[in-house]
Amino acid sequence: MNRHERLSALLDILATQGQVEIEEAAERLGMSAATVRRDLDQLAAQQLVTRTRGGAVANQVSYDLPMRYKSARHVPEKERIAAAAAALVKRDMVVALNGGTTTTAVARAIATSPALADPGGGQVVTVVSNALNIAAELIMRPNVRVVATGGVALPQSYELIGPLATKIISELTFDIAFLGVDGIEPAFGASAHHDGEASINHLMAELARQVVVVTDSSKLMRRSFARICHTREVNLLITDRDAPVDAVRAFEDLGVTVITV
Repeated sequence: MNRHERLSALLDILATQGQVEIEEAAERLGMSAATVRRDLDQLAAQQLVTRTRGGAVANQVSYDLPMRYKSARHVPEKERIAAAAAALVKRDMVVALNGGTTTTAVARAIATSPALADPGGGQVVTVVSNALNIAAELIMRPNVRVVATGGVALPQSYELIGPLATKIISELTFDIAFLGVDGIEPAFGASAHHDGEASINHLMAELARQVVVVTDSSKLMRRSFARICHTREVNLLITDRDAPVDAVRAFEDLGVTVITV
């Protein structure tokens, strides 16, 4: 396990149980106590945790892992999901993308799709995103017209939220909206850790002709703090092939088409 993976694993434990002891973390992660101590010191220096005598407790900001730590997880699954999502995008479409590691992968797949290439260097697809990292990455792609919303930036997800983002998005329509989520379950729907993110994502879903949730199977049958949209508002769910059969069936029973890749 490299350092990036260790830090992500420690934040996972803290996000789940709120605190961790050095000896407990060392045993769970197969690391030495000295390594855990150094990693917790690094996280404390970044103000993600507060060190205690024998371990650490989660700071308020640690309820959601910063995206730089999430990006190393489930990479093959996210790449397959992104490829399946990008295959749905046709020339001249207007596409909405919220923030997150999976939607970032979708943005890259759209930008590099042979079907959306233009030998003449023209823009063939429009992407609207409230995620700063997605807009910054796509701006260099000659085949993509990029529309970034205004708003207040969240450090965890790079998403822009608030009245400025709402005002811009409310004036637009989308052929398809790809939504990354922190959880999705049949009874509650798609959800996010942050209510501001959920509000903007909900508006994207409302204004889209097709709503596609893109998420790896670890987010299935989970409920986060704020609802993005009800399950009945989701047209398509793209997830990985490790998705439990009963979970897939539950979504399909509610009219959601499920693609596993």
